[in-house]
Amino acid sequence: MSEVDYFTAETSRPADLALMPPLPPQPRSLRETGLERQLVVELIAKAVLVGGKTHLSVLTTRLRLSINVLREVLDFMVGEQLAEVAWRGESEIDVQYQLTGAGKQRAAVFLERCAYLGAAPVTLEAYRSMVARQSWRAQEQRVASDDLAAVLGGAHAGPGMLDTVGAALHSGRSLLLYGPPGSGKSSLALQLGKLLHGLVAVPYAVLVGHDIITLHDPAVHLPPAQHGGHARQALERRSTDIRWVLCQRPVIRVGSELDAAAFELRHDEGGGCYQAPPHVRANNGMLIIDDLGCQRMPAPQLLTRLMQPLALGVDQLGLRGGASIGMPLDHALLLATNLPPSSLLDAALLRRIGYKVQVGPLGESAYRLLFRQQCRATGIAFDELVLNHLLRQLHGASGRPLLASTPRELLDRIADFAGFAGSDAQLTVATLEQAWSSLFASCDATAAFLDERIA
Repeated sequence: MSEVDYFTAETSRPADLALMPPLPPQPRSLRETGLERQLVVELIAKAVLVGGKTHLSVLTTRLRLSINVLREVLDFMVGEQLAEVAWRGESEIDVQYQLTGAGKQRAAVFLERCAYLGAAPVTLEAYRSMVARQSWRAQEQRVASDDLAAVLGGAHAGPGMLDTVGAALHSGRSLLLYGPPGSGKSSLALQLGKLLHGLVAVPYAVLVGHDIITLHDPAVHLPPAQHGGHARQALERRSTDIRWVLCQRPVIRVGSELDAAAFELRHDEGGGCYQAPPHVRANNGMLIIDDLGCQRMPAPQLLTRLMQPLALGVDQLGLRGGASIGMPLDHALLLATNLPPSSLLDAALLRRIGYKVQVGPLGESAYRLLFRQQCRATGIAFDELVLNHLLRQLHGASGRPLLASTPRELLDRIADFAGFAGSDAQLTVATLEQAWSSLFASCDATAAFLDERIA
């Protein structure tokens, strides 16, 4: 699902290293990891079986476990004649391990039973505790009005919009953006997500019984936006548990592809584990449901499925075999739709949505400002006379509303035509009208064409 960024205000995440969550300390022993020895034995055996002769430092990187924990388990495996020292350097940690014949046989059984080869998981209880500790609702530094004005002021200056959106983000209640296609709701939603302050710790995986659920996704759990090197160093210090990754608060957007199965755990046969659904990966951040009403499940069913667990702070997810687990749930919920809210939801469900904001056409001054911003963003020289032609002759004559999507879509087409012709993109009346005609279909011209064909 592609998205044009119609809002060009600077809204990068603040580098709030002061808001860094207290990361869990590094486990000094296997007992402090909360994991059973057998699980760690299996993880080590599978990693060495696949990688061959393996250095202790490589195992630390692959399994995200400290050298002390690994050596404790490896000493057990050597004693059980499952592994052996293949090479030893001058220091105690400069050592390579390999599996014995019996170890290879056991590792092959482990791998056939569960193909998971990733980082060692954290316990479900540890994950629940961390989600509660770094809840976005409990953050001391709320979204600043100046930051919000930078997002809304450049494109949307509707009466009361800033106060309504600010109240929604402050309260932690859900927010619905509605309006015509092209008004910039999706882009605005993403920009609002970037205003969430602070950093969060996300585990690579969580252990539930004997099952592993992967949580960290590098596509949505992004590294700290600024001073990332210092933040990463803080995470990688020997004093912290490197099974956790320091990230920006996640902003996850799902759209028309959403169906009922998307809210459930998905078992990855090839990976030997479960994958967490998007509303769980969004914990401590924001979940955006775009194109509400176009999903593969009715909007009332979708909201009922999501809002009740969100209110309780826990979602019951099913495992194979019929068992279920309670996964913590904590995120801001933002909805966006092109459809009238009353046509999607009954009065009871509409009341459960905390705030509703209509995102409509822009005023002329906001449209002019946005067009100039998009010219800078695309590298096309701005021309005031051409913009006047766009407003007076094209928008004015056609009656088309001043939507936030139009400037970027026109400028992108000007660049496309210029690229095809092998020339530099220029903003002229001729190039603008060419882009306009390629963007909007003329009903009159289509009717005339059909009449001519029929005649």
